[in-house]
Amino acid sequence: MSRPADGAPLRLLVIGAGEAGQSLVRELQAGGWPVAPVGFLDDDPALRGESLCGLPVLGATVDLPAAAARVGAQEILIALPSATGAVIRRLVLLCRRAGLPVRIVPGIRAIIEGDVRFDQVRPVAPDDLLGRESVTFRADGARELVAGRRVLVTGAGGSIGGELCRQLLPFAPAELLLLGRGENSLFEIAAELEPRRGEVALRTLICDVRDGERLAVLAGRHGVDLILHAAAHKHVPLMEENPEEAVAVNVLGTANLIRFARHVGAERLVLVSTDKAAIPASIMGATKRVAEELVRAAGAAGGPTRFLTVRFGNVLGSRGSVVPLFQDRIRRGLPLPVTDRAMTRYFMTIREAAQLVIEAMALGESGATYILEMGEPVSILELARNLLALSGFDPDGGDGGPGIVITGARPGERLTEELIARDETLAPGANPLIRRAVTARPVLADPEAVVASLLRPARAGDPAGVRQALARLPGLAAVAAGFPAPEVSRP
Repeated sequence: MSRPADGAPLRLLVIGAGEAGQSLVRELQAGGWPVAPVGFLDDDPALRGESLCGLPVLGATVDLPAAAARVGAQEILIALPSATGAVIRRLVLLCRRAGLPVRIVPGIRAIIEGDVRFDQVRPVAPDDLLGRESVTFRADGARELVAGRRVLVTGAGGSIGGELCRQLLPFAPAELLLLGRGENSLFEIAAELEPRRGEVALRTLICDVRDGERLAVLAGRHGVDLILHAAAHKHVPLMEENPEEAVAVNVLGTANLIRFARHVGAERLVLVSTDKAAIPASIMGATKRVAEELVRAAGAAGGPTRFLTVRFGNVLGSRGSVVPLFQDRIRRGLPLPVTDRAMTRYFMTIREAAQLVIEAMALGESGATYILEMGEPVSILELARNLLALSGFDPDGGDGGPGIVITGARPGERLTEELIARDETLAPGANPLIRRAVTARPVLADPEAVVASLLRPARAGDPAGVRQALARLPGLAAVAAGFPAPEVSRP
């Protein structure tokens, strides 16, 4: 928050005349900050024309441009800690249209856990546009489980795997083993963790999860108590072009990790899965569904290792996801490609995703599939418009900015995603935001035969054969001929 060049206090207009807004105004009025609040906006009609903390309530939020101009506001503060993502998006657009920078207070959970303070105020981030509160991480169970244990993370050089490592480190595992096939990405995450590892032993293991022999060698060298399996091929259109690779990594890789877990006598293995596995409409989703079924069958088979799955939607900021793509194109002045006006997706942050996986590991019912309550799906078109607005551009392209182009859905893409399969219901868990999928669907009778049936065409370089083999599995018949892109919807 920069002070005006003449040294005068920054004139701040506060949206939200409730307790959070008034608390911040009182703090600013007490002195010590180069900021002068000049008024409130609030949609409660009963407050119209009132004076709170010595400041006028100037109108409703829709009056923002005129009210800001009337009082000479230089910045806007959104003090609505329980506001939905839709409300935040609307207010951000109003602020941008008024040509004013905007900041926001933390969400209601952060305020419950500690009084809101002005030093908590920050710029609006893409996370604020999700339409739900951030997940509260219940760390006690995870800390008790992880402390002093040997933890292996596969795909540790990726965005989810790397964040898992960051979140695990404060729980003081005896050893944190980072497994992946990309030496540069592993080097980078290990170098990042090294200065704050404390007494934790870090190990980097260069290994492709497809390589069962290499994993067997590692199993003879390293004891492992807990396994977080994040390694996967996850790009939908790329896996439509390369179904053999999807089988090799997502199916064989998971089968190999199940064998590895049993070999080392691990206490728990957690598969990181995706909403695209619930009702598969792509090769990627179908192979992740098979991976889920392999883990479920492993859990049903009994033994000392608990096998479980965590399923969630898209991750904001993960490598290759839509938000970094859009942000990069905005920086380069390129239009934002939206495949369809009606396309929606569920979103969560990388931090939430990693914390959910770790908390689910602590919940740990063998064979269970845990699903995050992700709120309402977000329109990709609206997300693109919001990111343009956050970057100071007219979402309609009237200012010569990057703008938006409708491209049509790509192979394997759906307009909407589902979090649960048609034969699943959700049961509440210890954390109300983490629920368990319950199904009467039988477990795979012969998991090794299923894997073998998929590997034969994959290793023969037969994409059509891979589709046919997947189509013979329960619930995956639609993959036989591929998934034609849906028609582009019209405004």
